[in-house]
Amino acid sequence: DSQRRPPPLLSPHLPCTMRASASAWLVCVGLAVLFAIASADGGTVRVWFDVDKIDGKEGNKGCFVMEVHADWAPLGAGRMMEMLDSGFWTNIKFFRVVPDFMAQFGISGDPAVSAQWRTKTIKDDPVTQTNQRGFVSFATSGPDSRTTQMFINFVNNDFLDKDGFSPFAKIIKGMEVVDHIYQIGELPQQSKIQSEGNAYLDKNFPQLTYISSARVMAPEEDLDTCSNPTIASDKAGSGARLLVSFGSSALGLLALAAVLFGAV
Repeated sequence: DSQRRPPPLLSPHLPCTMRASASAWLVCVGLAVLFAIASADGGTVRVWFDVDKIDGKEGNKGCFVMEVHADWAPLGAGRMMEMLDSGFWTNIKFFRVVPDFMAQFGISGDPAVSAQWRTKTIKDDPVTQTNQRGFVSFATSGPDSRTTQMFINFVNNDFLDKDGFSPFAKIIKGMEVVDHIYQIGELPQQSKIQSEGNAYLDKNFPQLTYISSARVMAPEEDLDTCSNPTIASDKAGSGARLLVSFGSSALGLLALAAVLFGAV
């Protein structure tokens, strides 16, 4: 029903030597830039995502930061940079969100853009990390079929490792936002997202959490600038409501006990 799996291993330099198209060489340049940045920053690049409709509520905004590791999965990391360079990450919905499993995203809201990416498959990376909570892997539909769809693991899903799902990144800030992505389950049809884009999703699933924008963070940028007071206040509000509810119930029980035992 969706993109599912990847296998074998490949040198990150192979696309540069085996493909002659201009688009392939652009990918190679993007990879080279990524590796240069990653080498200067301990092998990682940090990507900031702005998110809206947290918990399915319009205007409920937050952020999370994904740390991309070129050394874990060079081709997957390169594809991520290619998507960033192309301006892909605008109004991208989390369309498959399964509690205690994962949140899947990465289909463009524009059918024309989806059609372009669908043929730009990349080779599989070897699995060097495990699919644990907060780690990010590309979805696949078979060997060497990765395009733009990816997922964030809510929990430890190491059973995916043997099927070739190769983590290329992890969430290092804002996992509380990821935990509050609207849990739509598997209701949206991926074929309709591909053919109709966000028009289909907005009409039928208006509550979906979505990425409004994404950018590469500067090396000196402070992670703590990504804060999520909405989620924090929600948690505080829930706690306060629980205390009020408990207090009311306790008072009610005391009053009932007083009546039953003739204390009043």
